[in-house]
Amino acid sequence: MVRSLWTAATGMIAQQTNVDTIANNLANVNTTGYKTQVNEFKSLLYQNIQTKTTSSDGTPKPTSAQVGLGVRNAALDSIFTQGNITATESDTAFAISGDGFFAVQGIDGTPQYTRNGNFTWAIGNDERITLTNSDGLPVLDTLGREISLPNTYVTNRIVVTADGTICYPDANNNPQSLGITIGVYQFNNPGGLNKEGESLYTETAASGPALNEALTPNVQKSKVLQGYLEASNVQVVDEMVNLIVAQRAYELNSKAITSSDEMLQQANNLRR
Repeated sequence: MVRSLWTAATGMIAQQTNVDTIANNLANVNTTGYKTQVNEFKSLLYQNIQTKTTSSDGTPKPTSAQVGLGVRNAALDSIFTQGNITATESDTAFAISGDGFFAVQGIDGTPQYTRNGNFTWAIGNDERITLTNSDGLPVLDTLGREISLPNTYVTNRIVVTADGTICYPDANNNPQSLGITIGVYQFNNPGGLNKEGESLYTETAASGPALNEALTPNVQKSKVLQGYLEASNVQVVDEMVNLIVAQRAYELNSKAITSSDEMLQQANNLRR
């Protein structure tokens, strides 16, 4: 019965993490570019109560007796499905239609990747205007450089095409390319990306290196949509159902602990 106490306890701990994950998904339902997470479980070691043996007449028993020792959280997988594309009134709002990621330069100088295209133009110390995210991190182009323009440009007249090319109207009001393209990158395994918070990811050995869509052949190109943002892909109804299931599983494990405690109490009372 002591085994059942610890087994049920592992179930409660695992379900608590599951509820934490669901709560995080619901909390980020309005976070631009957020990708929902799913909790994966796996069973713990099994204890052999009886190995394969024979009955009294020598007939071999086909199976052994093994008791599981509980459950644990195996992984938290991110689901990188496309979120809804929503229109905005911002000229510096960009959504990606496809599997790509925007790249920004982190504080430590290493590139970080995001699906949150809620950018803005900021004036730097050199008096040039730089495209940054909401935290002031510079957005990178296809060559891994900061997207920076002279301060003579009027930012609300800048146009970005579907392939990420930045254009500015000429004297005849016809958009002309400035020779700068917003970088869009893909990964062989986006589920292996390391989450840094603020909707930012960094590459790992599990995700593989970033694949520059502009320089990598045989990659299905993504589209950059100016004036749009990608909403989170959290499905509130699904999360509420998952929350009910997790709550019931937590409750069942707590009842298993209560039952084991009552059985131990009865066993202790036998000597009286």
